[in-house]
Amino acid sequence: MTSHPRHRRRTLAAATLVVTLSLSACSQDNPVADEGSEVPGGAVGPDEAVNEDVKLLQVQLEYPLDGVYEEGEDARLFLSIANTGSEEVDLVDVRGPDFLDATLTVDGRSAAAITVPGNDNVYVGAEGAPSIVLEDLQTERRSSQSIPVTFVFENAGQVTIDAMVAAEGQNPTPTFDFPDPAEDVSPDS
Repeated sequence: MTSHPRHRRRTLAAATLVVTLSLSACSQDNPVADEGSEVPGGAVGPDEAVNEDVKLLQVQLEYPLDGVYEEGEDARLFLSIANTGSEEVDLVDVRGPDFLDATLTVDGRSAAAITVPGNDNVYVGAEGAPSIVLEDLQTERRSSQSIPVTFVFENAGQVTIDAMVAAEGQNPTPTFDFPDPAEDVSPDS
């Protein structure tokens, strides 16, 4: 069987097109490498095992109302702590080089630990759930950028995770500020 020159030219043209398209895609700007730029669509927080029973799931910083965390601002963490073991575990410390301190809150009060019962999950950051606030950020961060956060569990170990700032579109709503009745300027009837 002989090969036709026209068939070879079509095959060569198709191969050239594929190579050209592949190379042009590689030459586009890489937004992840551009410090300060936001990656469209953002990223979902990472999952990481602390040990065989304890896992941190979807760890991320809340999307800031103005789109960027400035140095000195505080940021809430959102995550789930899954404990498949039979013994409860306590998250006793949250630390990292890009913030000065972290506040753990349980039932609306500052707490020394967030307890995760055996064979259960705890959702951190949801309304009414425990919360973690990273205080006094030392670096500016926007959507899809991250900071290392170390979670320390009593008797379960510790793990460091790059906690990403949530993507735009997951905007928190500002708290509603009720008007002060003393400032009511409505006309009398």
